[in-house]
Amino acid sequence: MYSLKPADDQPNQPPQQQPQQPYGQMPPQGYPPQGYPAGQPQAYAPYPQQPAAPPQDPATGGWKFPVLAAGIALLAGANIFQYMQTNKLQDEVTKVQKSLQDEIAGVKETSAISVQTAKRNVETLKDELAAAQRRAASAVGEAKADAQRRADEVAARLTAAQQKQEAALTGKITEVKTATEAVNTRVGEVSTEVGVVKTEVSSTKSELDKTIQSLKRVQGDVGDQGSLIATNGKELQALRQLGERDYFEFKMAKSKTPLKVGDISMLLKKVDVKKNRFTVEVIADDKNVEKRDRTINEPIQFLTSKARQPYEIVVNSVSKDQVSGYLARPKVLNTRP
Repeated sequence: MYSLKPADDQPNQPPQQQPQQPYGQMPPQGYPPQGYPAGQPQAYAPYPQQPAAPPQDPATGGWKFPVLAAGIALLAGANIFQYMQTNKLQDEVTKVQKSLQDEIAGVKETSAISVQTAKRNVETLKDELAAAQRRAASAVGEAKADAQRRADEVAARLTAAQQKQEAALTGKITEVKTATEAVNTRVGEVSTEVGVVKTEVSSTKSELDKTIQSLKRVQGDVGDQGSLIATNGKELQALRQLGERDYFEFKMAKSKTPLKVGDISMLLKKVDVKKNRFTVEVIADDKNVEKRDRTINEPIQFLTSKARQPYEIVVNSVSKDQVSGYLARPKVLNTRP
């Protein structure tokens, strides 16, 4: 996890007297910066010269940015789609299970009623059989033969009723087993699909980790620690995942009216497309500060009264009378001492 060292995590203290710089170098216009105590001499150390970033070759790198942005959008869309499909499948399993439970309860209730009815029928038939047998035993001749035939009919009816009841119960049990097997098969399919979704999410996280590791750390205007910058949409998404700052993307054209970005305003003053340079005026805390001849992917840092850490503006591309990039604002906003 990367972190940015606060630009001024100690209250402003009067700078200590520094020895005179060699070779008679004079401080540039605008030095010392605003905020230093007045009336005290300040030692000046020239800013280190940073080599200008070489312009990108459109034939080799221009196509990478839309491809990377499209890739991250496709990965995010696939994750959302898989998540929705998983929820849908889980809802279907829940509905099937509830339907199966209701059907089993209905079968049990029907079976109980059928068994009770069969028992009553069996008891009735047994009583009739016993009565017929008693009549047959006491009868002679044709009466005895008729009674025997009656007893045989009753016995046949009893056997048929028992067989019918057994067949109905067997059919219901078979239906329940079939439905249970279907549910188990569906649950297995859902588990497999969930596993696939987890694998894809792990792959996406791995790609995100690689992107975070490839981010560049560039020295800014404020503080002595480099700042992580994003040069495209994929890297900006990786910075958002770090969760250390809030990011506001912008496209700004030359205009007389400042553009509101986050809680600051900016005004594009000049654009040099050939050298990938621009000049922008930053408006914050009712102060206007002009940042001249800045290059793309160079963090422009400045302090405000709202946070202890610096704000950062990074311009990723310049075109005719227009620039685009993002503003990185600290998540913790408070009043600096």
